[in-house]
Amino acid sequence: METRERQFRIRRASLADLPRMMAMYERAKAFMRSYGNRDQWTGGYPSEELIAAEIEAGHSFVCEDEAGEPVGTFCYIEGVDPTYLKIYEGDWIDDAPYAVIHRLASSGTCKGVGAACFEWAIARYGNIRVDTHRDNLPMHALLAKLGFRRCGIIYLLNGDERIAYQLHR
Repeated sequence: METRERQFRIRRASLADLPRMMAMYERAKAFMRSYGNRDQWTGGYPSEELIAAEIEAGHSFVCEDEAGEPVGTFCYIEGVDPTYLKIYEGDWIDDAPYAVIHRLASSGTCKGVGAACFEWAIARYGNIRVDTHRDNLPMHALLAKLGFRRCGIIYLLNGDERIAYQLHR
């Protein structure tokens, strides 16, 4: 059987996308829980207010399939992330300008969405930093597959620990 590689399109999110994006975040929470990650994205996180603010700021993106249906969403920001100023038990690859990806989620309706979102960011800005929860094993596997290097530990503003990765091409 021949498999055909999917084509995805990334675009800025609009407020009209918000309901579908929130559904993707809810689906992602259930997916994480099914893989033993019970402590990431709890307490109503991410909130609709946070995602709406990211949309207004131009940081939220939607990944669409070939039919134009939203199948993924993520936050992409070029510039310094305050939680990345201090790294523990390791070091960043370099101190060059970078972009970050946060809150990647998919609809679960097709494969390759996460990789497509990261590849879009890498093509746009070759130095990418990202962090994830220790128990988010599918994300750790995706980052390793894409060539990201595990750099150390960072702490979010609320004190939660995250594993930090970087890819610089």
